[in-house]
Amino acid sequence: MANGTLTWLGHATFRLDTPGGKRVYIDPWLQNPKCPEDEKEPERVDLIALTHAHDDHLGQTIELAQKFECPVVAMVEVRDWLSTQGLSEDDTEAVNKGGTVEKAGIKVTMTDARHSSSVFRNGGVVALGEAAGLVLELEDGKKVYFAGDTGVFGDMELIGRLYEPDLAVLPIGDHYTMGPKEAALALELLGGPRCVPCHYGTFPALTGTPDELARLAPGVHIDRVDPGGSVTI
Repeated sequence: MANGTLTWLGHATFRLDTPGGKRVYIDPWLQNPKCPEDEKEPERVDLIALTHAHDDHLGQTIELAQKFECPVVAMVEVRDWLSTQGLSEDDTEAVNKGGTVEKAGIKVTMTDARHSSSVFRNGGVVALGEAAGLVLELEDGKKVYFAGDTGVFGDMELIGRLYEPDLAVLPIGDHYTMGPKEAALALELLGGPRCVPCHYGTFPALTGTPDELARLAPGVHIDRVDPGGSVTI
């Protein structure tokens, strides 16, 4: 079985090509200013997984799910709201923290995160549950932890102990999420897995950098990936 690959599509959007040949999109904001042009119109989507409902993460979820008729795993309030926006109602895709579902052969576990979750529609804000993190277990048993938008919190140690991620995807931009200082502590709490940083450089307010994270977490392998670049899992 071949290794999986993780491709950063800018901001907090990722394409995960699994060892079993599935194509998973995490927080598919494909219209973000850093997404490569040739990645904005996927040719195939087997699964979408969402950390929360902010538009810079929800992105093109509705359009993609309708076009490819793929499952969308999301927090129960987010998934229920999506069923009012043109997606079929499917409670097997609506999970909450601590729960695990299997879709397209991939196990998706929802973890805690410290952030908000809402959408802006029809001139108002609609609160949609809480933000979450995701642990994806691939067909070969390897695990990728997507922290989503979050600050550092002590129970990241529990995430590390419970799921032992091979790779952690952490936001480092600061302002809306943790910055490099907090992300370095998060890696320590998680047990020091490899890290792909994200949610930086998209806007001027997101000032954290991978170099700063690497300086603050010298014992951890930091994968510096440009938008459109990939790492092997």
